[in-house]
Amino acid sequence: MVKRPFFKLRSSDILLIFSLLTFFFISELWLYAKSPAVQQSSKSCLWSIQTQSNKFYLLGSLHLLKQDAYPLSAAIESAYNDSQKIVFETDIAAMQEPAIQAIMLELGLYPEGQNMLQNLDGGTRQSLEKKMAELGLPLEQFSRFKPWFMALTLTTVELQKLGFNPSYGVDVHFFNKATDDGKEIGSLESVTYQLNLFGKMDKQDQNAFLNQTLKDLEVVDELAGDLVKFWKTGDVKNLHALLYKSFKDYPDLHDRLLIQRNKKWVKEIEGAMRKNKNALFVVGAGHLVGPESVVDLLKKKGYQVIQQ
Repeated sequence: MVKRPFFKLRSSDILLIFSLLTFFFISELWLYAKSPAVQQSSKSCLWSIQTQSNKFYLLGSLHLLKQDAYPLSAAIESAYNDSQKIVFETDIAAMQEPAIQAIMLELGLYPEGQNMLQNLDGGTRQSLEKKMAELGLPLEQFSRFKPWFMALTLTTVELQKLGFNPSYGVDVHFFNKATDDGKEIGSLESVTYQLNLFGKMDKQDQNAFLNQTLKDLEVVDELAGDLVKFWKTGDVKNLHALLYKSFKDYPDLHDRLLIQRNKKWVKEIEGAMRKNKNALFVVGAGHLVGPESVVDLLKKKGYQVIQQ
């Protein structure tokens, strides 16, 4: 009988960091260069669009934060207060459903008789063994994890060691607040769709994803700190550089995980504009910065999108 992993990873811990995944595709930026200096700014990762009948806000979220990130800026809280509807990337309420947990396990674990170690090259396996030893976690207890699931597990563990917690993520903050305030809540994608983005990656992409994650986790404390700094100050240029530079080595993943989703979301936002309600869209910060981001695509369509 194959033992189940003793380490309990909650579905919310995994699902709430999907839009931070680009954060861990970075190698050249951190292995070969110092991070740019943080410029003081009165801006935030918030944009607004005024139409004839309503107003829309786009808020770049970090899905794990520390408690000291709060309170959020006055501009962000004002955008929430001004909105009748709050739209998230996915259905946060559905994340704890047993059916979602079952899908995650189906996509994240190998069938009995197969294991991750059979599917890793020697270098990646060696790096994984080293990381697991550092964390004090026996690799054999995780051997049935697929590489993508192992990468997310390690990411979550490392960030939580640094004090980052999905409970303090911007999404959870506003989901709880909107629920308490009785505001209308919507989502852009189903939880199943987001799980399939990673669970159905081919073997080559999964291995590359795990290998890159292991490299980036070596500098995760510094990387996470600067990511939060750029986010807090609305430093779009440096935030984009931090999130995207190494994606040049993964063009297919970049297109599937970001660009194609951005294009779908723009259509959803335009549809919401035809309704007589103000709305706040809360999505991963990486979707709102740089070329072919949601902000960029809306600007190309002629909308006046203003950073707050």
